[in-house]
Amino acid sequence: MLEARIEQASVLKRVIEAIKDLVPDCNFDCNDTGIALQAMDNSHVALVAMLLRADGFSPYRCDRNIALGINLNSLTKVLRCAQNEDMITLKADDAPDSLNLVFENTENERISEYDIKLMDIDQEHLGIPDTEYSASITLPTAEFQRICRDLSQLSESVAIEATKEGVKFSCSGDIGNGSVTLRTHQNVDKPELSTKVDLTEPVNLTFSLKYLVNFCKASSLSQTVTLSLSNEVPLLVEYKMDNGYVRFYLAPKIDEE
Repeated sequence: MLEARIEQASVLKRVIEAIKDLVPDCNFDCNDTGIALQAMDNSHVALVAMLLRADGFSPYRCDRNIALGINLNSLTKVLRCAQNEDMITLKADDAPDSLNLVFENTENERISEYDIKLMDIDQEHLGIPDTEYSASITLPTAEFQRICRDLSQLSESVAIEATKEGVKFSCSGDIGNGSVTLRTHQNVDKPELSTKVDLTEPVNLTFSLKYLVNFCKASSLSQTVTLSLSNEVPLLVEYKMDNGYVRFYLAPKIDEE
């Protein structure tokens, strides 16, 4: 059986909120290392991978590998019944047809219990290859969110160009052009406000802004975001958490000229 307790409901709420619009139905793969998820969006342009490590739960028990097929909108509705500071315990049998969620509030001794029906989701596992990226850019989450939102007003796509000096986001659309350049800099007092570029060779690739704006829904998970780029491979957008991560992969747009 599976039994996993997380100290704050807000953590699980934010993770589900980050991915539910991209992949409405998906399998949570539970094993002794933790709870993982990997799914492609309906158009097969983007992929999301999520991991909540076992040591982020207390206690954590998973006797055998279990796949929990869940509709994320349904799960969101159930999670809204929990207050952010509630403890959440997830429970499931070895061959489950439902997932049991128990919300505990120690302050007012309230215990709420819900069952959510599981789905049988046939999902292929795509082996995500380990990639040596040409460029890795770490920047403040809020900055990335602002850039994606602002440039999406002008265009459907954005070119991301990484050089030793920094990173440039540029776009051109019917109403005009726009660009935002972030120079590499170190903020000693607030490291989370720094912009860092690790580069083996310059990269310039174009991506759909609609997807990048969607990925920014994970902004509440981390103060920084890392973009990893290489020519002709999907962009990796990673939000790291204390005991896991949410990663998005997005195929670049091909120049049709």
